[in-house]
Amino acid sequence: MSTTTYAVSGMSCGHCKATLTKAIGDLDGVTGVDVDLGRGHVTVTGAAQPDDALIAEVVDEAGYELTGRA
Repeated sequence: MSTTTYAVSGMSCGHCKATLTKAIGDLDGVTGVDVDLGRGHVTVTGAAQPDDALIAEVVDEAGYELTGRA
């Protein structure tokens, strides 16, 4: 099991949390997504290390910006 936390800007509400949880959670190999609005962090859990570029692409398509690993 691998857990990686990313810094994501532009999140401010429950809709943001639900959108990113679904978008990232739908990726192959992802078993869990925890969005912390207060800290601006998204923690991704999966069987293997996530593909940072793919996570960034999904976050961008959802309307937010992944600014790096937290």
